[in-house]
Amino acid sequence: MVTDAPRFSAGEDLDVPFTNLILLVRADPIICGHSTEARNLAEAALLSGFEKVDIVSYPLDLLRESGLPLKPLDSIPPYSPGIEVHRPEPLGDYKVLDGRVSLGISGLLVDLIGRASGGVIVMDLYLVPHGQMVMNAVEAYRKHDPAKPVVTVAEAVGSDITNVVSNAVEAGALGAAQLVLQNMLDHDVPVAVSDFTKEMILQAAAEVDAGAGSMLAPQLAERVEVVYPAIDTAQYLELAGDPRRTRGVLSRLGFEEDGYVLFLSRVAPAKGVDDLVAAFRASSLRGRKQLVIAGAGPHLPEIRAMTADERDIHVLGSVSQEEKEALMRGCFAYSLPSKPCPEFTETFGIALAEKMLAGGGGAVITTRTGGIPEATGGFCLEHEAGDVSGLRDCLNRTRSMGDGARALLAAQAQEFAKRFDKSVALGRIVELASDCCQVCGDQVPDGGVGGDRALAPFEPAPRLTRIDHHIRGRGAAIR
Repeated sequence: MVTDAPRFSAGEDLDVPFTNLILLVRADPIICGHSTEARNLAEAALLSGFEKVDIVSYPLDLLRESGLPLKPLDSIPPYSPGIEVHRPEPLGDYKVLDGRVSLGISGLLVDLIGRASGGVIVMDLYLVPHGQMVMNAVEAYRKHDPAKPVVTVAEAVGSDITNVVSNAVEAGALGAAQLVLQNMLDHDVPVAVSDFTKEMILQAAAEVDAGAGSMLAPQLAERVEVVYPAIDTAQYLELAGDPRRTRGVLSRLGFEEDGYVLFLSRVAPAKGVDDLVAAFRASSLRGRKQLVIAGAGPHLPEIRAMTADERDIHVLGSVSQEEKEALMRGCFAYSLPSKPCPEFTETFGIALAEKMLAGGGGAVITTRTGGIPEATGGFCLEHEAGDVSGLRDCLNRTRSMGDGARALLAAQAQEFAKRFDKSVALGRIVELASDCCQVCGDQVPDGGVGGDRALAPFEPAPRLTRIDHHIRGRGAAIR
């Protein structure tokens, strides 16, 4: 099912009843769609009238030790004035065996809420461990300052279920699974990044309920809303106005427009890069086009090794944002052959939506794994996940389509993907948070809740059910 774009449009000022947004996230330099999403939400908040945005993340030395794929620090563009990034240090010494980082982050959240001039939205991306940090901080703050409106938003992602809840259930640790799912319900506004993610949550909750006798699934079914990831659509749409820039970047990389098939995402087994290499080798594009693989990840050394002797397959590793945009716009075709794996299943497909927005004449080739159909709307070529022959046929199909057919499909895809603009996502979050915001039964005054009048204790409104923003239209995928 594809959700309709809400009533907020790109660039529209929102009637913002909050002055501050706080985001707890695995932020840059981590290579992760949610680090980009946090940046986009932060920038959209400033454009929409928020006074200040604070992004809270982890110390850089901890990230370097974590093994997570990281961007070079000098490749990260600065945030706009009004956005501040915080990396609190762990608190306590060696006698504290665990939780030192969480304590530092939770304590900072309390401080940031206290410094805010008015109402605050505190949002965590990834429930584990961010949701627990947020609720610890907000509950502590509310004890000593009940007047300030503070609304919590939890965004669950697929790995919260596949990497945490499912592992807990498999290990028989139902209590741990209950903690994660109950923490989501403890937030004022629980959201999922796609309908598929919500269904994953409900299935996991039903399994926990069956084993523990809890009643998590019915509550989650009623309260979890779908808010698609926030994308800076203008950043990609503007590429059409500067073709020389795209050609210049591609030339520096050694490529030509329409001269290559592109994979650009995290290089991991679930992304199907090995399938793409095998399909490209067997396709009619071999000898006519190059294959470019861009991105970092745990599977990268293996992909480099298996393609080391092939002159028409180029493994770039990490690329800058400018290179990413040019590669997406200039490709002959873009392939993301994701497949479900125990450790990861694509819950939306941010990279697919970004490629669709970048335009150009390149067709998108992908699967129907997880939430991918919600990202593409069907404006793509599709094959069964893990089916190398089917992927090969899609590659061959791009050659037989002709430039006009490929350009039409790309234009339709671009138009569909505009609905994922960052202002639309932020608008929906603000709308849901505003529904929760109840100050003595009065409407929050225009311009924020931090005015001169004294405020009575803030209480979140009763839980609301809002499942009225779905439509049934989608494009017809070409098989």
